[in-house]
Formats: sequence, C-alpha cells, structure tokens
Amino acid sequence: MHAALRLYNSLTREKELYQPLVAGKTGMYVCGMTVYDFCHIGHARVMVVFDTLARHLRASGYDLRYVRNITDIDDKIIARAAENGESIEQLTARFIAAMHEDEAALGCQRPDLEPKATESIAAMQTLIATLIEKGYAYAAENGDVYYRVRQFADYGKLANRSLEDLRAGERIAINEAKEDPLDFVLWKAAKAGEPSWDSPWGAGRPGWHIECSAMSNQSLGEHFDIHGGGMDLKFPHHECEIAQSEGACGHRHVNYWVHNGFVQIDNEKMSKSLGNFFTVRDVLKQYKGEVIRFFMLQTHYRAPLNYSDAGLNEAKKALTRLYSALDGKTCEAEIDAQSLNAFCAAMNDDLNTVKALSVLFELARRINSGENALAATLKHLGARLGILQEDAAVFLKGEASSCALDAAAIEALIAERAAAKAAKNYVRADEIRQQLAEQGVILKDSPTGCEWSYQ
Repeated sequence: MHAALRLYNSLTREKELYQPLVAGKTGMYVCGMTVYDFCHIGHARVMVVFDTLARHLRASGYDLRYVRNITDIDDKIIARAAENGESIEQLTARFIAAMHEDEAALGCQRPDLEPKATESIAAMQTLIATLIEKGYAYAAENGDVYYRVRQFADYGKLANRSLEDLRAGERIAINEAKEDPLDFVLWKAAKAGEPSWDSPWGAGRPGWHIECSAMSNQSLGEHFDIHGGGMDLKFPHHECEIAQSEGACGHRHVNYWVHNGFVQIDNEKMSKSLGNFFTVRDVLKQYKGEVIRFFMLQTHYRAPLNYSDAGLNEAKKALTRLYSALDGKTCEAEIDAQSLNAFCAAMNDDLNTVKALSVLFELARRINSGENALAATLKHLGARLGILQEDAAVFLKGEASSCALDAAAIEALIAERAAAKAAKNYVRADEIRQQLAEQGVILKDSPTGCEWSYQ
C-alpha cells in the first residue's frame, strides 16, 4: 500500500493527491543540464530536489523510472567549443563527466536514463513532421520550421497567462519568416561551420524546446506522471513542451508539473548571465557535498534558496549535531514506528524536508538523552534524504580546508594541553584550546580523554 503523497502541481496551482497512471509505477522526467560549463549551485538544487523526490517515491514502494536528459547541442555549446578550439564531442563529454562527479559528491543517485539530444534527432524529426501534418507547425522560406502558437488553444495554461498577456509582456525579435511573432522554432536551418543533420526541411538542427518533448515521449510515452525542473523553465520551455506534445498526441501530456524555486544571492536569482553564480566544485573546496545537500534540504524545494557562506556554516554545524548523536552508536535496532510515521507524513506533504529534518533532530535529542537504540532510526531516515551514511567518527574528524594544522599537529597540542592541565597550568591549557578553536578545531573532554573534531 502506497502512502498518500500530495504534490504541488504547477499546472493547477494546487497540492494534489498523487495518483500514478499505472498503480505502483511512476514515470518522472526532469529537464537536465546544457553541458558547456561546470554545474553551478542552481543546477545542484535541481539534482538534489529531484533525487530526494526519487528516493521518497522508491521508499514509498513505487517502481520508478527516472529520466533526466542531457542537452549536448545548442548555440552556447557550439560557441564554447569554437572558443576552446575543441570539438563539440570533446567539450560535452568533458562536462558530462564533470556533472556526474558533482552529482556523486552531492549524494545524488544517477537517473535511470539520461538521453542525449544528439542521439534523439530522428525522434524529434518524427514529432515535427506530425505537428506539420496536424497544422501546428510550418516550414518557413528561410529553412526553419516554426510552431504555430495561436493554433494551440491552451498555450499559456502553465504560466496562467493569455496569449495577449504573453505578447505584451515579452520582447520578441522581429522575424519576417514567422507567421506570428509568438511562434517558436522547432528546426533551425543549417549555418556554415555548425553541426547539422539532414531532414525533410533541409539540413539543420533542432530547437531547444522540441528536444524534451521528443526525449520524454521516447523514454516514458506520450502521457506520463511527473515532469520536473527549475522554476526558470516553467515559461517558455515547459509551456512550449506542452504545446508540442499535446498538439501532436491530442491528449494530456503530463499529470504533475513540479518546479523547484530559484537559488538567490542577495535576493537576486543566481544565473550565469548575471555573473553571480558559484560552481559546485568551487563550493566543494570549502564544504563537503553532504553539507551542501543538507543546506538545500533545510529549505522547502518550492521556496527561494538564499545562498550564503553563513547558511552553509550553519548547515555544517547542524549536520555535525546529527552525526554526533550517531557517534559510537550501533545502528541495528528496529525502526521506531512513531518517528517513521512522522517523517513520512512530512515528506508526503509536498516533500516537506524542513519538517522531516525536525524529526531527525528530535531523534538526535532523544539519543543524546540515552535512547541509543534510536540511532538505527536516525540513520535509516537520513538515508531516505541522502544524508548520514558516512561513518560518524570519520565525518566528525573531517578535513577542514581552513585549518593550517594536520591531525598530528592537533594531537600534539592536545597532548601538550593534557600535560599543562596535569601540571595545573590552566592558563596554558586554555591558550591551547583557544588556539585550536581559532583553527576550527573543537575539543570535547570526557572521563576517557579528549576528543576533537572540526567545527
């Protein structure tokens, strides 16, 4: 029996009871990265949010097929490869590998399928041909193929805007080849020096929007359960996907549209175009991937995430508290039913990781009060969020890039402190504690000796 999951559906703008098309199964497609550069923290949020949803669906008993595409051909990729003096294949292969490294560092499990745009050209052409046949698309004199936006009566339903609102609110470059300024490109005519594929409309390459319609249809069928992505893709990308897919098949394309909120810096959206972005690997130089993941889980996925070092430092301290509760405990007891139920209730309420984490902190409090058997429950629930799977002692020792002292030097200072205390030289003992604290090293005295960890 599957839990009563409720998801916020961007299409209806309501939380809805999740009911898959096929009982016990779920198909989920998420718009992936355009691989011309390293992933930034905005991309990381997409990875973490939908990995968390995938984990919860599977833990709830669903047989999940999770698909996330790779855009490996577009204007930015072509320009970057030319700038670097390398082939497009070399560029994209390098950044796909980097994406997978970042994903692993964040504790994300790989999707079941990662279709590439360049491997799905035939499917895109078939879809475009269907749209032309049904009157939703047309080949223009310049060799491009465009989608007739006004032909699709429901265009704008995801963004909740009329065609007139969209026309008034968008700056659309004049293109005499189009029948209407709102029409968007499905197939781009080949340009000299750019990669192209033969087609019934001449050599060219696909537009961005058609890629996901074709790849989701190929991977999950013309009608599937969940389509996800960042809030920035809601319009126009996902709006265009709906128009393409539903125009071609004549029925509903996706049942639940799920979008995560923006990452912000000083209350402004993080993006490469604004130059206010941080790559995942740059942040990993200062913080463990698990800390970054935990930081993201502390904010509900639909809310804006305000990125800051202060927030990451607080996340590190909070995660350390959970690991401290696990330190030295065996995790072989039965799972506490009350805690499990509270955790699932939170996650079933539109993936409320904030409330789910509060269940973990309550478990840590009880463990610290002597209920050691609950360590198994804490570790189990942590796994469902993709955290707390490292050996606690290893995590707590850690490695702090800001600490100039290695483990041997720290141990030597601790020994010197112990000798000072034995000699009742408490001034020197306090000086050593302060010296270590300034390096981010925390001491914990106990009857059996002194333990240390990075802050």
